[in-house]
Amino acid sequence: MKEFTIGKNDAGQRLDRWLAKTLPLLPAPLAQKYIRLKRVKVNGKGSKRDVRLAVGDVLQLYINDEFFEKPTPENAFLSLYQPKLNILYEDEHILLVDKRPGMVVHPDESERVNTLLTHIQAYLYQKKEWSPYWENSFAPALCNRIDRNTGGIVIAAKTAEGLRIMNQKIKDRELEKYYLCVVHGTMSPREGKLESFLLKDEGKKQVSVHKKPVPGGKTAVTLYKTLAVGKGLSLVECELITGRTHQIRAQFAAAGHPLLGDGKYGRQQQDKPYGRHGQALYSYKLAFRFTTDAGPLNGLNGRTWQVDTVDFVTEYFPEFSQAAGTRKT
Repeated sequence: MKEFTIGKNDAGQRLDRWLAKTLPLLPAPLAQKYIRLKRVKVNGKGSKRDVRLAVGDVLQLYINDEFFEKPTPENAFLSLYQPKLNILYEDEHILLVDKRPGMVVHPDESERVNTLLTHIQAYLYQKKEWSPYWENSFAPALCNRIDRNTGGIVIAAKTAEGLRIMNQKIKDRELEKYYLCVVHGTMSPREGKLESFLLKDEGKKQVSVHKKPVPGGKTAVTLYKTLAVGKGLSLVECELITGRTHQIRAQFAAAGHPLLGDGKYGRQQQDKPYGRHGQALYSYKLAFRFTTDAGPLNGLNGRTWQVDTVDFVTEYFPEFSQAAGTRKT
């Protein structure tokens, strides 16, 4: 329990607004709940959320200590009262989550609270499966990344052992990652391989594509297959052999077939007739193909997970969506 005495600078405020200012990590719905449960007392008694505080009022807060901390990227999860996750699979060590486009995976300078990792931390914290306040606590971590405006399957580790094994499996390329994308025009040939060298420009946060090796460049290999064609667009499935930054987006643009809606590598004039904002790219399928022992993760071996729906497939290729048996939203 912590006790506060109201001074002249705080007098006149509503109780719930004072609480929000004093405890910014405490989610508003949870604050309202604590007031109803009389875990917030004014002068020793329960009170209503809209009561006006007066100089000399003594507030007693029966609230967990962690909510009194200052907001940081590490504890932002506390402010999420209802984490929103589309969980495809969960076990003791691993989570597979379908990330929606528009959400960043890690806290950064643009967003600290509404990130995939923060939602995962809040989810596990509320399930009492993880807490940063436990001794030698492991922090949940992501095993792969997806760009903000790309949706799809992200692997999260709930344990240090799960993280170590999964990272090694990814490094050894014992996972198969499949993306769906919509590109302008028709690929020729309709099925094949894109192989090049990508050079990253950290300042521009962009990569350039080169046919021959360049200093600092990394090999990038993508297998592709055209699934459907119509209205000047093609629906393409890609399998990542390597996993470089912006690999699919940059390689298809360099091949003369930029992704629909790609503001960085695409062509705005081409996109305009379709009204698409954000690249039409989705990490829609993940297969585990372990060739060596995976310890507690062996149960994943040989299994495949696929998302139910992809918005741009339904919008631009509805016939394919039905034929593939995906559900419409």
